[in-house]
Amino acid sequence: MVILKFIFLSITFVFYTPLSTAAQTAYASLNSASMLEGVRSVASLPGSFSRKLVKGHAYWYYQTPDLTGKQTQIFLGLASDELTQLIAQHRCGDGTKTHLRQLTRQAIAAGCPAIVSSHAKIIERLADAGFFRAGGILVGTHVYMAYQNYLGVRWQSAAQTVDLDFAHAGRNVSVAIPSDVTMDMGSEIEALKMGFVPVRSLTTYVKSDETDLQIDFVTSLHRGGDTPILIKSLNATMQPLKFMEFSMVAPIQITLLAQRGPITVNAPPPEKYALHKLLVYGERPQNMRIKAAKDIEQAAGLIDYLAENDADLLHETWVDLMERGPGWRKRAADGLFALKTKFPDMNTTPLG
Repeated sequence: MVILKFIFLSITFVFYTPLSTAAQTAYASLNSASMLEGVRSVASLPGSFSRKLVKGHAYWYYQTPDLTGKQTQIFLGLASDELTQLIAQHRCGDGTKTHLRQLTRQAIAAGCPAIVSSHAKIIERLADAGFFRAGGILVGTHVYMAYQNYLGVRWQSAAQTVDLDFAHAGRNVSVAIPSDVTMDMGSEIEALKMGFVPVRSLTTYVKSDETDLQIDFVTSLHRGGDTPILIKSLNATMQPLKFMEFSMVAPIQITLLAQRGPITVNAPPPEKYALHKLLVYGERPQNMRIKAAKDIEQAAGLIDYLAENDADLLHETWVDLMERGPGWRKRAADGLFALKTKFPDMNTTPLG
């Protein structure tokens, strides 16, 4: 008689692997340098200076092209030793961007994940135009990808996307980003010359020759419900979504890596992004089950990391969510149930 023995192995899903010490060190150096680059010197200005004599007195002007290529001039004032010194600094040039690009490529070579070049071009354009200084926040999978370097890990799944998602808190949510910056979102996207055109709602831009690539602008719900709303400081129309405010209060700054160089953006804290993914899981209609599955996978990766490395923070954030009302609790419970169903062995104790 032949006795067959079957051995059942419990397979634990691996959500991430740590980045090497060299990669983590390279990113830390780049991140610090990139944050300091936000305080730019006059040497980094893109335009030029011109000197004019008016009735025997010398005056200085700063000139730079606008989005259409037309030169504009800004009056700086009567010539002085201080202005002469600043203009001399500008003419000597600024090696900061070259240095940052070198640090970025060193970090990527060391193993730090980078974003797609075409996506980086879009994010960088909006960053340079002042989107993040005006209170804008990068959301969606690009932030999930950026958490890899921020946390020192590499995700094993759910880190690919063809959409770019940008958010603004709108009028009903106060975020800790003091700003008086204004911009024209439509003009900036047009200036990319990548073929993006707005859809009817004006909250989404699609690429005519690459229909899978789109740019979405979202915000928190307002009195008008889910009716698109104009954010005047950005001259941009955004789509209100449920629960968006949860991930937008107290954003952090994080650095994205691309071959073009680093891009510093505002982002939701990882613990809020993770629990927000549980919330939106139940909001996805049946025809968006693929995105719903990605929501759960991204939540799982972050919750697994935080449960191991900062369980108290994860628990406090969960309690905050639970206190927001029955609708919030139901969605969060639905998301948590789906999470446990798909990954029964993962540690969800902080969400107990």
